[in-house]
Amino acid sequence: MSDTSGDRRDRDTEGRARNARPRDGLGRPLPYGVDGVERQPEGVVRAPEDTVTEAQVLLTAGKPFHAHEVFEDAWKSGPDEERALWRGLAQLAVGLTHAARGNVTGGARLLRRGAGAVEEWGAGSGNPRPYGLALAELASWARELAGSVERDETAVDASARAPRLRGGDS
Repeated sequence: MSDTSGDRRDRDTEGRARNARPRDGLGRPLPYGVDGVERQPEGVVRAPEDTVTEAQVLLTAGKPFHAHEVFEDAWKSGPDEERALWRGLAQLAVGLTHAARGNVTGGARLLRRGAGAVEEWGAGSGNPRPYGLALAELASWARELAGSVERDETAVDASARAPRLRGGDS
């Protein structure tokens, strides 16, 4: 990353501000010079099935922040009528990220918001299993995890609590 503006902010090759600090598996910035987890490239256009598959791999590996980035790409590049679906899935991943970081309030709030979004999208679209996604199961998972996080008030293991995006099929 180069600093093309003369200020001290990290910049990408097009001059946009982008933090170049390495990150851990939960997306937290690490000090410069420390080995971090490889970042997800931004702006990748994938087929919806590939988005689900890649996000599942990241979630299972305990990297919900990185799964969120994959969902965000789908949200930004997909058809308008699917944006609410991908945004809801991104909210679930960010909710798990916050829960794993120990942010009880933020984690529970985002998990519930994402649950409502994917349920609403499924009901409105008439397709409860787009791309094999088990939307009702995801919503139940998110609400159960939100309640658990609030009750226990401790960080969760992101890998152990990762959802199965396609339900029993993933």
